[in-house]
Amino acid sequence: MSIEVLNECGFETDESALQRLATYCLDSLRVHPDADLCITMVDVAAMERYHIEFMDEPGPTDVLSFPMDELRPGNDDQVTPAGMLGDIVLCPDVATEQAAAAGHSVSDELLLLTAHGILHLLGFDHAEPDEEREMFALQRDLLVGFSVTERKRKK
Repeated sequence: MSIEVLNECGFETDESALQRLATYCLDSLRVHPDADLCITMVDVAAMERYHIEFMDEPGPTDVLSFPMDELRPGNDDQVTPAGMLGDIVLCPDVATEQAAAAGHSVSDELLLLTAHGILHLLGFDHAEPDEEREMFALQRDLLVGFSVTERKRKK
């Protein structure tokens, strides 16, 4: 599995934790081990440009997902085909504001946004209430599972 983290804004964070989370999520969702994912962290100005250009929405946002091969989660019997999962773009400055409002660390917010972005790449959405419940429950389960894995790793 190729997971690349690009830090184009110089924000200081544990980039390896983002890679470990992405690996955990993709393994849990039975995505082919040869799938490719790129996570890029950008500043507010770049995120605002992307948000306007690709979503036709003003201002910066926290995370954008750009699926490539439209892969979907696998199951116990079959993993997804190999391919390009896509790109996730994170804005740590927006994440910092959201983390303060939510009362948790910026690292936790970036992990949450990464899991959220991966789910979008795999076709999940939250436009409708049922979709939102499904996506956010899966996001929570992935983050809890990853947290348990991280605690074991650090022992």
